Amino acid sequence: MRRLIVGLAGLLIGAPLMAEEIGSVDTVFKWLGPNHKIVVEAFDDPKVRGVTCYLSRAKTGGIKGGLGLAEDRAEASIACRQVGPISFVGKLEDGEEVFKERTSLVFKTMQVVRFFDQSRNTLVYLVYSDRVIEGSPQNAVTAIPILPWGRQ
Repeated sequence: MRRLIVGLAGLLIGAPLMAEEIGSVDTVFKWLGPNHKIVVEAFDDPKVRGVTCYLSRAKTGGIKGGLGLAEDRAEASIACRQVGPISFVGKLEDGEEVFKERTSLVFKTMQVVRFFDQSRNTLVYLVYSDRVIEGSPQNAVTAIPILPWGRQ
């Protein structure tokens, strides 16, 4: 049900990049509705071929969570990795959004932005949560040095 609501919201506001769920673990048992859990998702950077990011984040369960009405916590962890030869699709901009997902019905989102550290030839990815009125300082960062791949 929640994926249906998120999908319909995505059609209304522009199609967001969807992540593939890799797995999850329950953290709190709920009598009604799904359990609270930690979900691990993967998504590919749309402008950097050969990079996949893995995001772990909390998902609120219960009745509100099952209906897509709950607000998920701001904590998240990210690990991006080179999974093939790196090539760029278009021009990269510092702070460019590469992933965004709503973590409440209306006001809160979790997003991943990319920076390019040119002096170290490294891509840096930052995950954070924001809210219309007040965001959260909680964040996580990961970096990928751009290296040759295989016999490249």
